[in-house]
Amino acid sequence: MTALKNGVGASANDQKARFFLVIMRLNLKFLLISLCVTVALITFALWANCGVGHGFVPKWPQHHGDSADSPFEQTEEIDCIINQEYAIGCRKEGEEVYLPFSFLQKYFDVYGSLNVVDGSRRFDWTHSYGKVNYPKGAYDPRGIFMYFENYNVEMRDRVKCISAIDGVPISTQWESQGYFYATQIAQFGLSHYSKNLTEPEPRRKTVEDGERETATWIVPKGSSMNRTIDRARAGAGAVLSFSTGKSFDTAVVLPMDHVLDLVLSVDVLLKPNSTLCVTLQNRETQKLYHVYYILADLLIGVQDENIYYGIGLNCTGGWKHLTRDLFVDLQKGLPQYASTDKRRKMRRTELKVVEISLLGNGSIDNLTLSTSEHISHFYDAAEWLIRHQDPSTGGWPIPVRRKLGSGFGELARGWYSAMAQGHAISLLARAYYHSKGDKRYLRAALDGLKLFRIPSYQGGVLATFLGKYAWYEEYPTTPHSFVLNGFIYSLLGLYDLNSTAPANQSNEAAVLFEQGMASLKKMLLLYDTGSGTSYDLRHFTLGIAPNLARWDYHATHVNQLLLLATIDPDPLISQTAERWKNYMVGKRAPHN
Repeated sequence: MTALKNGVGASANDQKARFFLVIMRLNLKFLLISLCVTVALITFALWANCGVGHGFVPKWPQHHGDSADSPFEQTEEIDCIINQEYAIGCRKEGEEVYLPFSFLQKYFDVYGSLNVVDGSRRFDWTHSYGKVNYPKGAYDPRGIFMYFENYNVEMRDRVKCISAIDGVPISTQWESQGYFYATQIAQFGLSHYSKNLTEPEPRRKTVEDGERETATWIVPKGSSMNRTIDRARAGAGAVLSFSTGKSFDTAVVLPMDHVLDLVLSVDVLLKPNSTLCVTLQNRETQKLYHVYYILADLLIGVQDENIYYGIGLNCTGGWKHLTRDLFVDLQKGLPQYASTDKRRKMRRTELKVVEISLLGNGSIDNLTLSTSEHISHFYDAAEWLIRHQDPSTGGWPIPVRRKLGSGFGELARGWYSAMAQGHAISLLARAYYHSKGDKRYLRAALDGLKLFRIPSYQGGVLATFLGKYAWYEEYPTTPHSFVLNGFIYSLLGLYDLNSTAPANQSNEAAVLFEQGMASLKKMLLLYDTGSGTSYDLRHFTLGIAPNLARWDYHATHVNQLLLLATIDPDPLISQTAERWKNYMVGKRAPHN
């Protein structure tokens, strides 16, 4: 009996234990399922609010009223009356009213586009199109100039071409036939100097040097080619000389299949009616283009797929060094790529060099193809500045008329610009440093200071604000205009020269820089509109509405101040730069 009771008791205990284990398993499963559901809900919530890039973009709260129904069931097309002046079509969803972005874009001067990101469509709204470039460190007057490594001056629409005579850009900014503009030429040189410091070492292939590297040229019957010593030339090395008939079927030809390296460097000596021709091919369309370098005072000429650049009549019988970006030379000569959109569609990688030909009589040496030749372009600009500086004024005159706007007197041909002077000085100071002390560059930079002491009404660039603060005018107008970005560029030129010139020759640049910085600190906030900046102070000098800076100019103001903040620790500069930067994302100064 006792054993039976014990057996029954044991059985009941086993059942209780098994029941407990079952309950525990169910609880564990329930906890596991609950945990999975919780993780899934959190993941979904995060995904639903996921932003662009590495963070999250908070959602703008939308109010649809107290109705339990979906707001999309209450969509209604309505009229929106704008300032009691006109109506536009809008959409009402619940208690929200939606205006078309095409209206908002023009009304508030904002920008937006529909894009597909990770398979999902979205609308990207931006308050400005300007870009802020933060300095990577303290400004170095011997190093990169601002953020000019990002500039491609030669590809600007307002650049007609790069002169094969001088190796510098020809501007069409204010006259369509083209002219030399010192500001643009200096920017061209400064951009290539900066690229040389930021890009990898270029890849170079020497094609023909008459000695160590010799190519296999095709010489038609009746034409000749030989490699001889030119004793009249410095160095007295071997060169490749050629003599052909007048027709192109007699030309000496070098077939090639060369891609990517599209910068041509060559020393040439051409006799009258002689030509160096480079044939390029579009690798996709197989279309051929011919770029000719001829003895002529010609900027650029175009006939179908034939593009002509003159290297100057005064080169007859003398050696000339050419550095040509074949991609740029082709782009500037193609009429079918005259519009900006189409020009951008042609890529450097589409082209290859398929032939180099020589026609007439002459010689070549050091024929090279490379990915870039930034320092050569830099020195082309520096040499142009040396040759074209006015010896009496130390300036680089602007050879076109300019009228800044209604109310300002027209600037006659030959006017001077503080921005051009500043840019030129920045370039020449770097040329002096890079050349390890070529005094020609230093003398030209120092001579460039003269105009900073001469009042604008006497032909210089010096203006005075309220009879007290010295200002260096980008446009020396009557009345004064006080353009901000050009003034700051002139300050950078003064700073560069002061930092680079020998101590006993830098005093004047230092005084002019300090004088300009004092004026900038007193006048800077006059350009602050509370939501952007003014380009100049015509609202003060002419008594009219402010000339608001476009966003690209506003961004330049910000970038200039960010750079100056690495030179001058005055919090006014850094704090103003930060506030102006915030204007670019829609922030405004508070109201009363």
